[in-house]
Amino acid sequence: MTAGAELAPLEIPVTRTLIVSGAIASRDYQDVHHDAELARQKGSPDIFMNILTTNGLVGRYITDHFGPTAVLRKAAIRLGAPNYPGDTLVLTGTVEEVDGDTATVRVVGSNAIGRHVTGTVTVTVPAGGA
Repeated sequence: MTAGAELAPLEIPVTRTLIVSGAIASRDYQDVHHDAELARQKGSPDIFMNILTTNGLVGRYITDHFGPTAVLRKAAIRLGAPNYPGDTLVLTGTVEEVDGDTATVRVVGSNAIGRHVTGTVTVTVPAGGA
């Protein structure tokens, strides 16, 4: 781990199944995450991904890079452009700072309409990890 290192991008197809299953898994039963007609009635062009699914995907991105021994210590994210079905979320990351076995990584996730998520993740990688 070195400051300034860039993580390889991760492309995630945003499917209707991913959006709905993420909402169900996080017990977020708001209709805008599973019912396209009700989402349209509320002003959205379609269902969209919830923040908990996005947070999980950001965590996956970090642990995929740093390996199975990585421990997520903190995730601070902010949502921007919605993730709609049929789009692709592209996650990128840059190691901002390293302190011993702990790194702070700046993460950005973009889709066709803009930045979906921005934030930082603090991760500890025990000796012998990435």
